Amino acid sequence: MSETGENTAVVIIGAGVAGLTLGNFLLRNGIGCVVLEKRSREYVERRQRAGTIDSRGVRMFRAWGLEEVVENFGAPDETISFRMDGEGFTQDLFDDESGDFDDMVFCPQQVLVRNLTDAFLRDGGDLRYESVDISLEDIDGEDIDGPRPRVRYRDASASGATRVINCDYVAGCDGYHGVSRESIPADALTRYAYDYGYAWLSVLAEVTPDPAAMAIHSRGLAGIIPRGTTASRLYLQCAPDDTLEQWPDERVWSELEARFGVPVATGPVINKQILPLRSVVYSPMSHGRLYLLGDAAHIVPPMSAKGINLALHDAEVFARALIARMKKDDPALLTGYSETCLRHVWNYQAYAAWITELMHNAGDASYEGEFRKQIARAELERQFTSPTAKRLFGEFAAGVN
Repeated sequence: MSETGENTAVVIIGAGVAGLTLGNFLLRNGIGCVVLEKRSREYVERRQRAGTIDSRGVRMFRAWGLEEVVENFGAPDETISFRMDGEGFTQDLFDDESGDFDDMVFCPQQVLVRNLTDAFLRDGGDLRYESVDISLEDIDGEDIDGPRPRVRYRDASASGATRVINCDYVAGCDGYHGVSRESIPADALTRYAYDYGYAWLSVLAEVTPDPAAMAIHSRGLAGIIPRGTTASRLYLQCAPDDTLEQWPDERVWSELEARFGVPVATGPVINKQILPLRSVVYSPMSHGRLYLLGDAAHIVPPMSAKGINLALHDAEVFARALIARMKKDDPALLTGYSETCLRHVWNYQAYAAWITELMHNAGDASYEGEFRKQIARAELERQFTSPTAKRLFGEFAAGVN
Protein backbone atom coordinates (compact mmCIF):
# COMPACT_ATOMS: atom_id res chain seq x y z
CA MET A 1 0.00 0.00 0.00
CA SER A 2 1.18 3.56 -0.70
CA GLU A 3 1.98 5.95 2.12
CA THR A 4 1.43 9.72 2.04
CA GLY A 5 2.70 12.34 4.49
CA GLU A 6 1.47 15.79 5.51
CA ASN A 7 1.79 18.39 8.27
CA THR A 8 -0.51 20.20 10.68
CA ALA A 9 -0.28 21.83 14.08
CA VAL A 10 -2.62 19.51 16.02
CA VAL A 11 -4.03 16.06 15.38
CA ILE A 12 -7.25 15.41 17.29
CA ILE A 13 -8.13 11.75 17.69
CA GLY A 14 -11.86 11.26 18.14
CA ALA A 15 -14.87 13.19 16.77
CA GLY A 16 -16.96 13.20 19.93
CA VAL A 17 -17.85 16.18 22.11
CA ALA A 18 -14.30 16.86 23.34
CA GLY A 19 -12.61 16.49 19.96
CA LEU A 20 -15.10 18.55 17.98
CA THR A 21 -15.30 21.29 20.60
CA LEU A 22 -11.52 21.55 20.59
CA GLY A 23 -11.43 21.48 16.78
CA ASN A 24 -13.91 24.32 16.50
CA PHE A 25 -12.03 26.45 19.04
CA LEU A 26 -8.70 25.94 17.27
CA LEU A 27 -10.15 26.52 13.81
CA ARG A 28 -11.65 29.84 14.88
CA ASN A 29 -8.27 30.93 16.17
CA GLY A 30 -6.26 30.08 13.09
CA ILE A 31 -4.57 26.95 14.42
CA GLY A 32 -4.47 24.11 11.90
CA CYS A 33 -5.85 20.76 12.99
CA VAL A 34 -7.01 17.44 11.61
CA VAL A 35 -9.69 15.37 13.35
CA LEU A 36 -9.45 11.58 12.91
CA GLU A 37 -12.44 9.38 13.74
CA LYS A 38 -12.44 5.61 13.32
CA ARG A 39 -16.22 5.34 12.92
CA SER A 40 -18.47 6.59 10.12
CA ARG A 41 -20.24 9.91 10.42
CA GLU A 42 -23.59 8.16 10.51
CA TYR A 43 -22.50 5.99 13.43
CA VAL A 44 -21.10 8.91 15.43
CA GLU A 45 -24.14 11.12 14.97
CA ARG A 46 -26.60 8.36 15.89
CA ARG A 47 -24.80 7.23 19.04
CA GLN A 48 -27.34 7.66 21.85
CA ARG A 49 -25.98 9.27 25.02
CA ALA A 50 -27.23 11.62 27.68
CA GLY A 51 -26.68 15.33 27.33
CA THR A 52 -27.53 17.93 29.93
CA ILE A 53 -25.11 20.80 29.36
CA ASP A 54 -24.62 22.84 32.50
CA SER A 55 -24.64 26.64 32.67
CA ARG A 56 -20.86 26.80 32.51
CA GLY A 57 -20.81 24.79 29.27
CA VAL A 58 -23.50 26.89 27.58
CA ARG A 59 -21.75 30.13 28.54
CA MET A 60 -18.48 28.71 27.25
CA PHE A 61 -19.93 28.10 23.77
CA ARG A 62 -21.35 31.63 23.73
CA ALA A 63 -18.00 33.13 24.75
CA TRP A 64 -16.27 31.34 21.83
CA GLY A 65 -18.90 32.48 19.33
CA LEU A 66 -20.49 29.03 19.02
CA GLU A 67 -23.85 29.71 20.63
CA GLU A 68 -25.49 28.13 17.56
CA VAL A 69 -24.54 24.63 18.71
CA VAL A 70 -26.69 24.93 21.86
CA GLU A 71 -29.52 27.07 20.48
CA ASN A 72 -33.12 25.87 20.35
CA PHE A 73 -32.77 23.37 23.19
CA GLY A 74 -35.07 23.37 26.18
CA ALA A 75 -33.99 23.77 29.75
CA PRO A 76 -33.99 20.62 31.90
CA ASP A 77 -37.00 20.20 34.14
CA GLU A 78 -36.71 22.33 37.26
CA THR A 79 -38.59 19.68 39.20
CA ILE A 80 -38.29 15.93 39.28
CA SER A 81 -40.84 13.38 40.35
CA PHE A 82 -39.59 11.04 43.08
CA ARG A 83 -41.12 7.88 44.43
CA MET A 84 -39.69 6.34 47.58
CA ASP A 85 -41.03 2.90 48.43
CA GLY A 86 -44.04 3.69 46.25
CA GLU A 87 -44.84 7.04 47.84
CA GLY A 88 -44.64 9.95 45.42
CA PHE A 89 -43.51 13.55 45.81
CA THR A 90 -42.05 16.30 43.62
CA GLN A 91 -38.78 18.07 44.31
CA ASP A 92 -37.53 21.43 43.05
CA LEU A 93 -34.00 21.03 41.75
CA PHE A 94 -32.98 24.62 41.06
CA ASP A 95 -34.81 26.76 43.58
CA ASP A 96 -32.54 29.79 43.29
CA GLU A 97 -32.68 33.46 42.37
CA SER A 98 -29.02 33.97 41.44
CA GLY A 99 -29.43 33.06 37.77
CA ASP A 100 -26.72 30.40 38.00
CA PHE A 101 -29.05 27.80 36.53
CA ASP A 102 -30.76 29.88 33.86
CA ASP A 103 -28.50 28.76 31.01
CA MET A 104 -28.61 24.98 31.49
CA VAL A 105 -29.98 23.10 28.47
CA PHE A 106 -31.03 19.55 27.76
CA CYS A 107 -29.22 18.57 24.58
CA PRO A 108 -28.95 14.90 23.54
CA GLN A 109 -25.28 14.27 22.99
CA GLN A 110 -25.69 13.05 19.42
CA VAL A 111 -27.44 16.34 18.54
CA LEU A 112 -24.62 18.38 20.05
CA VAL A 113 -22.11 16.28 18.08
CA ARG A 114 -24.08 16.86 14.89
CA ASN A 115 -24.17 20.62 15.50
CA LEU A 116 -20.45 20.77 16.30
CA THR A 117 -19.70 18.74 13.16
CA ASP A 118 -21.76 21.06 10.97
CA ALA A 119 -20.01 24.13 12.40
CA PHE A 120 -16.55 22.60 11.97
CA LEU A 121 -17.10 21.52 8.37
CA ARG A 122 -18.85 24.75 7.41
CA ASP A 123 -15.79 26.71 8.58
CA GLY A 124 -13.44 24.55 6.52
CA GLY A 125 -12.41 22.01 9.15
CA ASP A 126 -10.60 18.80 8.18
CA LEU A 127 -12.57 15.85 9.60
CA ARG A 128 -11.70 12.33 8.44
CA TYR A 129 -14.10 9.51 9.25
CA GLU A 130 -13.24 5.80 9.03
CA SER A 131 -9.60 6.43 9.94
CA VAL A 132 -8.53 3.04 11.27
CA ASP A 133 -5.38 1.42 12.64
CA ILE A 134 -4.32 4.71 14.23
CA SER A 135 -0.89 4.69 15.86
CA LEU A 136 1.11 7.42 17.58
CA GLU A 137 4.86 7.89 17.24
CA ASP A 138 7.39 10.23 18.88
CA ILE A 139 4.91 11.60 21.40
CA ASP A 140 7.37 11.42 24.32
CA GLY A 141 9.48 14.49 23.58
CA GLU A 142 8.61 17.64 25.50
CA ASP A 143 11.13 19.84 23.65
CA ILE A 144 9.30 21.83 21.00
CA ASP A 145 12.48 21.74 18.89
CA GLY A 146 12.74 17.95 19.14
CA PRO A 147 11.18 15.34 16.84
CA ARG A 148 7.58 16.13 15.97
CA PRO A 149 4.92 13.56 16.82
CA ARG A 150 3.56 11.47 13.98
CA VAL A 151 0.11 9.97 13.68
CA ARG A 152 -0.20 7.06 11.28
CA TYR A 153 -3.56 5.72 10.11
CA ARG A 154 -5.27 3.89 7.27
CA ASP A 155 -8.09 5.45 5.28
CA ALA A 156 -10.71 2.70 5.27
CA SER A 157 -13.28 4.74 3.35
CA ALA A 158 -11.15 5.30 0.24
CA SER A 159 -8.11 3.55 -1.17
CA GLY A 160 -6.99 2.01 2.07
CA ALA A 161 -3.72 3.91 1.78
CA THR A 162 -1.64 4.52 4.88
CA ARG A 163 -1.31 8.19 5.76
CA VAL A 164 1.14 9.90 8.11
CA ILE A 165 0.51 13.30 9.70
CA ASN A 166 3.39 15.17 11.32
CA CYS A 167 2.19 17.57 13.99
CA ASP A 168 3.21 19.63 17.02
CA TYR A 169 0.65 18.19 19.43
CA VAL A 170 -1.78 15.29 19.68
CA ALA A 171 -5.12 15.58 21.49
CA GLY A 172 -6.44 12.20 22.63
CA CYS A 173 -10.25 12.55 22.61
CA ASP A 174 -11.05 8.94 21.69
CA GLY A 175 -12.65 7.72 24.89
CA TYR A 176 -11.81 5.22 27.57
CA HIS A 177 -10.95 2.39 25.17
CA GLY A 178 -9.16 4.54 22.59
CA VAL A 179 -5.64 4.27 21.29
CA SER A 180 -4.45 7.60 22.76
CA ARG A 181 -4.05 6.62 26.39
CA GLU A 182 -2.89 3.13 25.38
CA SER A 183 0.02 4.82 23.59
CA ILE A 184 1.39 6.13 26.90
CA PRO A 185 3.77 3.82 28.82
CA ALA A 186 1.91 2.21 31.70
CA ASP A 187 4.43 3.42 34.27
CA ALA A 188 3.94 7.04 33.18
CA LEU A 189 0.34 7.17 34.43
CA THR A 190 -1.34 6.57 37.77
CA ARG A 191 -4.82 5.09 37.58
CA TYR A 192 -7.26 5.93 40.38
CA ALA A 193 -10.44 3.87 40.25
CA TYR A 194 -13.47 3.02 42.35
CA ASP A 195 -16.15 0.44 41.51
CA TYR A 196 -19.48 1.13 43.15
CA GLY A 197 -20.52 -2.52 43.23
CA TYR A 198 -23.64 -2.15 41.10
CA ALA A 199 -24.58 -1.36 37.51
CA TRP A 200 -27.40 0.18 35.53
CA LEU A 201 -29.46 -1.61 32.95
CA SER A 202 -29.91 1.22 30.44
CA VAL A 203 -32.84 0.84 28.06
CA LEU A 204 -33.85 3.16 25.21
CA ALA A 205 -37.54 2.69 24.43
CA GLU A 206 -40.17 4.31 22.26
CA VAL A 207 -42.17 5.64 25.17
CA THR A 208 -43.86 9.04 25.12
CA PRO A 209 -41.73 11.12 27.46
CA ASP A 210 -43.14 12.45 30.71
CA PRO A 211 -41.23 14.68 33.12
CA ALA A 212 -38.16 12.96 34.53
CA ALA A 213 -38.87 10.56 37.37
CA MET A 214 -36.73 8.56 39.80
CA ALA A 215 -37.72 5.75 42.15
CA ILE A 216 -35.86 4.72 45.30
CA HIS A 217 -36.86 1.23 46.33
CA SER A 218 -35.50 -1.74 48.24
CA ARG A 219 -35.27 -3.57 44.90
CA GLY A 220 -32.94 -0.86 43.60
CA LEU A 221 -32.95 2.54 41.94
CA ALA A 222 -35.03 3.19 38.81
CA GLY A 223 -35.31 6.14 36.47
CA ILE A 224 -37.33 7.28 33.48
CA ILE A 225 -35.68 10.18 31.62
CA PRO A 226 -37.01 11.84 28.42
CA ARG A 227 -34.84 11.50 25.31
CA GLY A 228 -36.28 13.75 22.65
CA THR A 229 -39.98 13.84 21.78
CA THR A 230 -40.65 10.17 21.10
CA ALA A 231 -38.35 8.16 23.36
CA SER A 232 -37.29 7.69 26.96
CA ARG A 233 -34.19 6.27 28.60
CA LEU A 234 -35.00 3.78 31.36
CA TYR A 235 -32.55 2.91 34.12
CA LEU A 236 -32.67 -0.03 36.51
CA GLN A 237 -30.06 -0.70 39.16
CA CYS A 238 -28.73 -4.23 38.79
CA ALA A 239 -25.75 -6.40 39.67
CA PRO A 240 -22.60 -5.67 37.61
CA ASP A 241 -22.40 -9.30 36.48
CA ASP A 242 -25.97 -9.36 35.15
CA THR A 243 -26.36 -10.15 31.45
CA LEU A 244 -28.82 -8.81 28.92
CA GLU A 245 -30.30 -12.30 28.63
CA GLN A 246 -31.46 -11.93 32.23
CA TRP A 247 -33.41 -8.82 31.29
CA PRO A 248 -36.03 -9.63 28.63
CA ASP A 249 -38.41 -6.79 27.80
CA GLU A 250 -41.16 -8.22 30.00
CA ARG A 251 -38.90 -8.13 33.06
CA VAL A 252 -37.85 -4.54 32.33
CA TRP A 253 -41.44 -3.30 32.41
CA SER A 254 -42.48 -5.38 35.43
CA GLU A 255 -39.43 -4.27 37.41
CA LEU A 256 -40.02 -0.61 36.58
CA GLU A 257 -43.60 -0.92 37.75
CA ALA A 258 -42.53 -2.67 40.95
CA ARG A 259 -39.97 -0.01 41.83
CA PHE A 260 -42.20 2.95 40.98
CA GLY A 261 -45.20 1.36 42.65
CA VAL A 262 -47.54 2.54 39.88
CA PRO A 263 -48.24 1.45 36.29
CA VAL A 264 -45.70 2.74 33.76
CA ALA A 265 -46.10 3.38 30.04
CA THR A 266 -44.57 0.70 27.82
CA GLY A 267 -43.37 0.66 24.23
CA PRO A 268 -40.93 -0.97 21.80
CA VAL A 269 -37.40 -1.36 23.15
CA ILE A 270 -34.73 0.08 20.84
CA ASN A 271 -31.62 -1.10 22.67
CA LYS A 272 -30.29 -2.23 26.03
CA GLN A 273 -26.89 -2.22 27.68
CA ILE A 274 -25.46 -2.85 31.12
CA LEU A 275 -23.28 -0.07 32.51
CA PRO A 276 -21.14 -0.88 35.56
CA LEU A 277 -20.92 2.25 37.71
CA ARG A 278 -17.37 3.37 38.37
CA SER A 279 -15.14 6.39 38.78
CA VAL A 280 -11.75 6.48 37.05
CA VAL A 281 -9.05 9.16 36.86
CA TYR A 282 -5.71 8.97 35.08
CA SER A 283 -2.92 11.28 36.20
CA PRO A 284 -1.24 13.14 34.66
CA MET A 285 -3.52 13.96 31.75
CA SER A 286 -0.57 14.40 29.40
CA HIS A 287 2.61 12.69 28.29
CA GLY A 288 5.16 14.54 26.21
CA ARG A 289 3.15 16.21 23.49
CA LEU A 290 0.10 13.96 23.84
CA TYR A 291 -2.77 15.40 25.90
CA LEU A 292 -5.81 13.44 27.11
CA LEU A 293 -9.30 14.93 27.11
CA GLY A 294 -12.68 13.65 28.25
CA ASP A 295 -13.28 9.94 28.80
CA ALA A 296 -9.72 9.14 27.72
CA ALA A 297 -8.63 10.65 31.04
CA HIS A 298 -11.57 10.19 33.41
CA ILE A 299 -14.93 8.48 33.88
CA VAL A 300 -17.74 9.56 36.19
CA PRO A 301 -20.88 7.53 36.92
CA PRO A 302 -23.90 8.65 34.84
CA MET A 303 -25.87 9.49 37.99
CA SER A 304 -23.89 12.75 38.15
CA ALA A 305 -24.59 13.80 34.52
CA LYS A 306 -21.11 15.34 34.45
CA GLY A 307 -19.16 13.34 31.84
CA ILE A 308 -20.06 15.64 28.95
CA ASN A 309 -19.34 18.76 30.99
CA LEU A 310 -15.92 17.55 32.13
CA ALA A 311 -15.08 16.90 28.47
CA LEU A 312 -16.11 20.45 27.57
CA HIS A 313 -13.97 21.86 30.37
CA ASP A 314 -10.92 19.87 29.20
CA ALA A 315 -11.42 21.11 25.64
CA GLU A 316 -11.56 24.75 26.66
CA VAL A 317 -8.54 24.52 28.98
CA PHE A 318 -6.48 22.79 26.29
CA ALA A 319 -7.60 25.19 23.55
CA ARG A 320 -6.57 28.22 25.60
CA ALA A 321 -3.23 26.56 26.40
CA LEU A 322 -2.52 25.81 22.73
CA ILE A 323 -3.49 29.31 21.63
CA ALA A 324 -1.15 30.83 24.21
CA ARG A 325 1.68 28.49 23.19
CA MET A 326 1.33 28.88 19.45
CA LYS A 327 0.22 32.52 19.20
CA LYS A 328 2.18 34.09 22.07
CA ASP A 329 4.98 31.56 22.60
CA ASP A 330 3.76 31.21 26.20
CA PRO A 331 3.97 27.57 27.41
CA ALA A 332 2.68 28.18 30.97
CA LEU A 333 -0.93 27.12 30.40
CA LEU A 334 0.16 24.05 28.46
CA THR A 335 2.56 23.05 31.22
CA GLY A 336 -0.24 23.43 33.76
CA TYR A 337 -2.93 21.70 31.66
CA SER A 338 -3.07 18.48 33.66
CA GLU A 339 -3.02 20.17 37.07
CA THR A 340 -5.70 22.66 36.04
CA CYS A 341 -8.02 19.97 34.69
CA LEU A 342 -7.46 17.51 37.52
CA ARG A 343 -8.53 20.04 40.18
CA HIS A 344 -11.85 20.33 38.36
CA VAL A 345 -12.08 16.58 37.75
CA TRP A 346 -11.54 15.63 41.39
CA ASN A 347 -14.05 18.22 42.55
CA TYR A 348 -16.69 16.61 40.35
CA GLN A 349 -15.60 13.08 41.18
CA ALA A 350 -16.39 13.96 44.79
CA TYR A 351 -19.83 15.20 43.74
CA ALA A 352 -20.41 12.16 41.53
CA ALA A 353 -19.47 9.71 44.29
CA TRP A 354 -21.73 11.50 46.77
CA ILE A 355 -24.86 11.66 44.59
CA THR A 356 -24.35 8.11 43.27
CA GLU A 357 -23.96 6.48 46.68
CA LEU A 358 -26.70 8.61 48.21
CA MET A 359 -29.32 7.64 45.64
CA HIS A 360 -28.41 3.94 45.57
CA ASN A 361 -27.79 3.35 49.26
CA ALA A 362 -31.15 4.91 50.13
CA GLY A 363 -32.92 2.03 48.43
CA ASP A 364 -31.21 -1.35 48.21
CA ALA A 365 -29.53 -2.24 51.52
CA SER A 366 -27.89 -5.40 50.16
CA TYR A 367 -24.77 -3.47 49.06
CA GLU A 368 -23.84 -1.31 52.05
CA GLY A 369 -26.20 -2.50 54.77
CA GLU A 370 -29.19 -1.12 56.64
CA PHE A 371 -27.16 1.45 58.59
CA ARG A 372 -25.92 3.12 55.39
CA LYS A 373 -29.46 3.00 54.02
CA GLN A 374 -30.80 4.98 56.97
CA ILE A 375 -27.89 7.44 56.76
CA ALA A 376 -28.62 7.97 53.06
CA ARG A 377 -32.29 8.60 53.74
CA ALA A 378 -31.42 11.14 56.42
CA GLU A 379 -29.15 12.88 53.89
CA LEU A 380 -31.95 12.89 51.32
CA GLU A 381 -34.34 14.46 53.79
CA ARG A 382 -31.80 17.20 54.50
CA GLN A 383 -31.30 17.65 50.76
CA PHE A 384 -35.01 18.13 50.23
CA THR A 385 -35.59 20.44 53.20
CA SER A 386 -32.43 22.54 53.67
CA PRO A 387 -32.01 25.59 51.40
CA THR A 388 -28.26 25.45 52.02
CA ALA A 389 -27.99 21.80 50.98
CA LYS A 390 -30.15 22.44 47.94
CA ARG A 391 -28.02 25.42 46.97
CA LEU A 392 -24.79 23.37 46.99
CA PHE A 393 -26.42 20.66 44.89
CA GLY A 394 -27.59 23.32 42.46
CA GLU A 395 -24.10 24.78 42.15
CA PHE A 396 -22.71 21.41 41.14
CA ALA A 397 -25.59 20.79 38.75
CA ALA A 398 -25.07 24.19 37.10
CA GLY A 399 -21.30 23.77 36.92
CA VAL A 400 -20.57 26.96 38.84
CA ASN A 401 -18.90 25.34 41.86
